[in-house]
Amino acid sequence: MIIKPKIRGFICTNAHPVGCAENVHRQVEFVKQQGAVADGPKNVLVVGCSTGYGLASRITAAFGSGAHTVGVCFEKEPSEKRTGTAGWYNTAAFHQEAEKAGLNYHSINGDAFSDEIKQETIDYIKQHMGKIDLVVYSLASPKRKDPESGEVYSSTLKPVGQAYTTKTYHTDKDEVHDISLEPANDDEIANTVKVMGGEDWERWIKQLHDAGVLAEGCQTTAYTYIGKKLTWPIYGHATIGRAKEDLDRAAAALRDQYSDIDLSAYVSSLKALVTQASSAIPVMPLYISLIYRVMKEEGTHEGCIEQIYRLFTEGLYQDNPTLDEAGRLYMNGYETNEKTQAKVEALWDQVTQENFHELADYAGYHQDFLRLFGFGFDNVDYEADVNPKVNW
Repeated sequence: MIIKPKIRGFICTNAHPVGCAENVHRQVEFVKQQGAVADGPKNVLVVGCSTGYGLASRITAAFGSGAHTVGVCFEKEPSEKRTGTAGWYNTAAFHQEAEKAGLNYHSINGDAFSDEIKQETIDYIKQHMGKIDLVVYSLASPKRKDPESGEVYSSTLKPVGQAYTTKTYHTDKDEVHDISLEPANDDEIANTVKVMGGEDWERWIKQLHDAGVLAEGCQTTAYTYIGKKLTWPIYGHATIGRAKEDLDRAAAALRDQYSDIDLSAYVSSLKALVTQASSAIPVMPLYISLIYRVMKEEGTHEGCIEQIYRLFTEGLYQDNPTLDEAGRLYMNGYETNEKTQAKVEALWDQVTQENFHELADYAGYHQDFLRLFGFGFDNVDYEADVNPKVNW
């Protein structure tokens, strides 16, 4: 099969197995070149391990610290006639890289919100790992089925309090235009918190703790994006923001509740990047295209793997890490400092349909978007006939 990208709106509906393997390989090589994470983790669980920051976390733990990793994801398996998801191919490629390096690994494919997958994970840990010393929670999902009630909750991307009109970039139409979003109602806010807040993170930690598989001094972190003025109305001060506030609540509750094992629980505040999640959020394609230009000019741009490696070395495994006013591990200072934001705001005020490609780094945005799905690598032959059926 010759596989070319099929893009619909903010998603790509197929993926390239060779390109995904190249994406994983480059991240592995980056970590190897940086050297070992001092006093890093040895037994790691990554919930949401197959793309973006979760995948980078697994790679960093494995190749930066020699960790035995167990990853949980929810991906579509390929067949002879159709491709699997990028996350499926990423996980297969991770397995191959880990195998070559002599590392221990295991992946579980299923709904991480379910108690059945939690129990399957616990069973593996008990049989093959003993105790976990790092739990990374990196789920991004539009829906969540409550394991107790069976009710399915859906998240909403809306402002809170009042309607909001701003610029956005429509990737399908190559168009900068205004977008107006009506405020969320109380149910939409509550449902978004139910899906994207801290409840499931807490449920994972409780079940792991009750099963006796969390090590003394275990660390856990959940990932968030806070942003600044330009993104607050749709991010920080919106339904997603309410969910992120709930992550902060959960982190404090986890530290208090599991003091018996001296659990360290942090929310990690990371930078804006092209991910499958961020590309779906209004405003973010335009904002990210502008921030890419500014940060590349400043020499501070980082991708997922650079950001996560620094989180491990300067945050999680640093005696005195930098925390923000809410106690989060603060890794996005290169983006959110006043000087950088002032440059982005100036570009934001100037940008129009006519000058968008001149002022923004959309080429960089689009390349990163394609690479999420295994496309856009100059050393991959996309005219070659490849078998989409790749097994783990």
